[in-house]
Amino acid sequence: MGLAFEELFGMTGALADVPMAGRTDAGILSQLAEIHGLPWRSEEMVRFRDAYLKFLPIELEKPGPRKGVMPGVRTLLDALAVRSDVHLALLTGNFQGGARTKLEYFDLWRYFRGGAFGDHAVDRNVLVKEALAEVVAAGGPSVLPSEVVIIGDTPLDVACATSAGARSIAVATGSHAPAALRAAGADAVFEDLSETADVVSEMLRRRTEG
Repeated sequence: MGLAFEELFGMTGALADVPMAGRTDAGILSQLAEIHGLPWRSEEMVRFRDAYLKFLPIELEKPGPRKGVMPGVRTLLDALAVRSDVHLALLTGNFQGGARTKLEYFDLWRYFRGGAFGDHAVDRNVLVKEALAEVVAAGGPSVLPSEVVIIGDTPLDVACATSAGARSIAVATGSHAPAALRAAGADAVFEDLSETADVVSEMLRRRTEG
């Protein structure tokens, strides 16, 4: 994102003090524009997104200390993908193209059928309704928000679930400790997703109790 911002506006280090975890790409860019006094219209968003998607595959090839699939993620997705009572979908603040590029790099995109992305939404909390509509449009089930379980690693993911009336499972593999995720109101908190049976049980138990 920094490289794309530099290419478009000639500014280096523009993202240094802008929080990113759990936010939408559109929201991040809207804040950047405000901080730096830049006009921000749909044309700029498209130009930025295109530049970002040009740089992203290049950056993904570079090594990094946290680069990789978090513990238990692939095993959990395998377990959920074969269940008839679960539908996997994405709800992410990433641009759709960015989400696909990242997940395809780690062979995870294939698990998801529909969802909502951060191309236009400044407020992440509107994405649950959008995701449910996209799931139906893609031939998936029509469900109530109370039947949805959102898994994320930030308090903003928890808030997104709460605002929509969905359940939340928070995982402490990001930059937020379990205590912070519990304080945000998560229905359940795991250190990571390696205990597959426990995570699946928690998802179904919470849904049943709801």
